[in-house]
Amino acid sequence: MPQLITPDTRVHASFVEAMTEFRAEGRGVPEDDSMVGRDILSYHPRWADADVFADYVRSVRADAHEDTPRPEGRVPATTLWYVDGDTYLGRIAVRHRATPRLLEWGGHIGYDVRPSARRRGHATAMLRAALPVAAGLGIDPVLVTCDPDNVASRKVIEACGGAYEDERCGKLRFWIRTRPELMVSQVGGRSLGIPGGHANVHLFKSPTESAPSDPS
Repeated sequence: MPQLITPDTRVHASFVEAMTEFRAEGRGVPEDDSMVGRDILSYHPRWADADVFADYVRSVRADAHEDTPRPEGRVPATTLWYVDGDTYLGRIAVRHRATPRLLEWGGHIGYDVRPSARRRGHATAMLRAALPVAAGLGIDPVLVTCDPDNVASRKVIEACGGAYEDERCGKLRFWIRTRPELMVSQVGGRSLGIPGGHANVHLFKSPTESAPSDPS
């Protein structure tokens, strides 16, 4: 059953395969400022090495901490990976606060699903499951954005309760409440250790409805 986990080296092989799929789509070029694009630029092909991948996993986990060094303008973010056993399917990042730029363009949450796992409902499941994480960080509601022509992504956001506000800087902006009681459950019997607050995350089985080509 697909579930959200903290980044883990056990999905190493599948993760590298997923990044190869993204590169085949043209991701990871210098102008790609998405999560996956920046990581490909920084770590491909070095993360095929187990030690390099372990360092990468540590860096992703560390990005949730306020005192971790990061480029100017970046904010702490809790990143979770969506996996089925040892198979990496995608990831979702919850930014701990919104800068003026994020309020106009990027929002609180970014996610991506590997190309071979799209149109299986994973994006909807990930976004739903991440809402209690945002709630645990004190964020309610969250801002989620998508491109105007990305109809599939808009459907994912609206399926998770997204309320459309407006279009700014070439992005559609939606607000989603994070605290409905039915969203709160237990994640494998343990806390995710999110700085700034405790959050329990429901692990959703992937539904069968179509999933989008997901934004970062």
